[in-house]
Amino acid sequence: MGRPKASLEVEGETFLQRAVNTLIAGGCADVVIVIDPDHPAGPERAFEGGVRSAAGSGPGSEQIDSLRSGLRATSASAEAAVVMPVDHPLVRPETVAALIAAFAEGGGEALIVRPTFQGKHGHPVLFSAALFGELLHGAAPEGAEGAEGAEGARSVVRSHAGAVSDVEVDDEGVLIDVDTPEEYERWLGGGGGV
Repeated sequence: MGRPKASLEVEGETFLQRAVNTLIAGGCADVVIVIDPDHPAGPERAFEGGVRSAAGSGPGSEQIDSLRSGLRATSASAEAAVVMPVDHPLVRPETVAALIAAFAEGGGEALIVRPTFQGKHGHPVLFSAALFGELLHGAAPEGAEGAEGAEGARSVVRSHAGAVSDVEVDDEGVLIDVDTPEEYERWLGGGGGV
């Protein structure tokens, strides 16, 4: 992208601010932002309202490393975590609320709740606290006892396919991942929205 995606703008907010506001408006009681230690987090207003930050692993790290940093900083009383990549800036608060409601209504049956739009699943994804240990430590590679697995959250989703609840939402933003300048221009027109 040429600069940190968290600092890109959408409708007058940085992607980071948008993610925080979306999670809070959607009903998340505690928001942890994982920050690359080599880049500033952006305007301080992104941290209002009890939002906390955790240090990421820096350049060359995998997405699972950021997820693990966030989970380590999550409250011990959390029943679940809604994991939202910063490069999905068009997700609506109603989608976050729908994931939380589906988890609550499921009574613990669903360990993973994903949004779908027109049958395709996207982000954010809610993980039950019952999976935090597995997400933090993963499956050790063959022959490497006790090592933290390098596999990402997808392997956890695959291994618990029977406990995944998909929630159909009217929110194309769950599928929109902004990784390149071309995608930024396509979806946001240099800062707008869809």
